[in-house]
Amino acid sequence: MSTFHESVLLNEAISSLKLLENSYIVDATLGYAGHSSNILERINKGYLFAFDQDSEAIIYSTEKLKKIRDNFTIFHCNFSNMKEKLNEIGVDTVDGILFDLGVSSPQLDNKSRGFSYNYDARLDMRMNKDSKLTAWDVINKYQEKDLERIFYEYAESKFAKKLAKKIVLERSKKTIDTTFELNEVIQQVIPFKEKIKKHPSKTIFQAIRIEVNNELEVLKKALIDACSMLKVNGRCVVITFHSLEDRIVKNIFKELTSTNHILKGDPNLPIDLLPSYRLVNKKVILPSLDEISNNRRSKSAKLRVIERIKE
Repeated sequence: MSTFHESVLLNEAISSLKLLENSYIVDATLGYAGHSSNILERINKGYLFAFDQDSEAIIYSTEKLKKIRDNFTIFHCNFSNMKEKLNEIGVDTVDGILFDLGVSSPQLDNKSRGFSYNYDARLDMRMNKDSKLTAWDVINKYQEKDLERIFYEYAESKFAKKLAKKIVLERSKKTIDTTFELNEVIQQVIPFKEKIKKHPSKTIFQAIRIEVNNELEVLKKALIDACSMLKVNGRCVVITFHSLEDRIVKNIFKELTSTNHILKGDPNLPIDLLPSYRLVNKKVILPSLDEISNNRRSKSAKLRVIERIKE
C-alpha cells in the first residue's frame, strides 16, 4: 500500500494555529502525519496529542513522528472521544486543535478498504476496521427508505429514491458485494447528461462512507468539545471537503461567536455577555489554483478558524 499523502492547505492550517515552541496542540485527524509532522517540528518544548481510528495510519505515523522527536501521544479512537481521553491524562486545555476531515490518500488508494469506486473490492469503508457496520451492511441490509434518506441527505442526490429502489431490486436477486457491483447499479440509474458533469458514484460513495462512520454526528460533538478545551487565544482550525461538513462547522462557529440577537448592538454590553470566541477568517479559506492543479483532491477543501478570546 502506498503511504504517500499530500496534506491539503498545509501552510494555511499551520499558520492559522499560531504555533509557539511550547504549544500544546491536538491533531484530531492524524492520518499519515502530514500536518502532525509539521506541527511537531515547531513545538520542541510543547506537546502533540493525535487521534485516529485507523491502526495502519497510526503504525506508519508513529514511526514518522519518532524521527522528529518524542513529545507526542497518539490515541487509537474517534475524535469524538478527544475530550474524555485528554481529561483522563489530566489535560483540560490546549493551545490549538486541528481537524482535517478528508479521507487520506492511502485509504482511498488501498484497494482492500473499499472506499473508492476506482478499485474493485468488497464494500467496506470503515475508518476503524474494528467497527461492525460496513458499507456492505448498508447496501444489503438497510431498508429502502433508509437508503433513500442517506442518498438524499448526504449526497444531496435528486435520484435518491430511484437509486434506493434499484439497489433493493438488484440485491433481491444477488447481494451487492463489491465496489464495482455497486458502481454498476449506480451507472444504470444516473442519466447520461449527469454523468458528463461528474462521476455518478462519487457523491453516492461519499454518502455511504458518512453513514458507515457516523461522520456528521461525531463531528458536531467533537467540534463543541474542542472549542470548550481551548485556552484564551487558542484556535481551532477545521478543513472540510464536503458541503454538509462545512455547513456544520460554519453553523457551530457562528453560534459560538454571536451575541444574543436581543442584546446585539448595545455599546454598553457587559463583557460577560460578549461571545467567548471570534471568527479569525470571516471568509472561508480555499486552496490556491496551484495547489488544485498539483493535488486534484484539494479542489473541494475549505478552511475555517475560530479563536477563544475569553473564558
